Amino acid sequence: MTTASPASAGRLLAIVGIVGALAATSGCSFFAESEPSPTPSSSASDAAEPAALQPDGDAADNRPFFDEVNARTADGEVADGRHFVDALVDAGFDREAMSLTSDTTSIGLEADAIEFAVRWGDECLIGQFSDSAGYHSTVSPTMAGERCLVGTTRPIDWE
Repeated sequence: MTTASPASAGRLLAIVGIVGALAATSGCSFFAESEPSPTPSSSASDAAEPAALQPDGDAADNRPFFDEVNARTADGEVADGRHFVDALVDAGFDREAMSLTSDTTSIGLEADAIEFAVRWGDECLIGQFSDSAGYHSTVSPTMAGERCLVGTTRPIDWE
């Protein structure tokens, strides 16, 4: 049985390293030719309309506006349940159709996350916010009794 000398093993590693470096710096054009992707251009006509409340739309139609309002609230100095509800009411959502989980746990600690919802017909716009995971939303069908959130919710009884 023969073994490679340390010098030949070193040369082999050097060759493998050079080939690897060439492949990495060539951006894979070493293996296939490709045309560069065109850079998209934008114009004033391509600008998206800002989201707005659509009273005649369904929950999915109103989710972009729901998200826009809640993203601004989440980026604010205080992002608790009351601030989310107040921002949604100010934006035109119906306070009577809202539900909200508590900002605190049963032992008085700050809740890891809060959830809030707006019932929209037989669907719900549901938002969730936590300091660690940020803001997320979904549209979901209502549950029995036209509820949007599972479990105990807190009263929305402030003016």
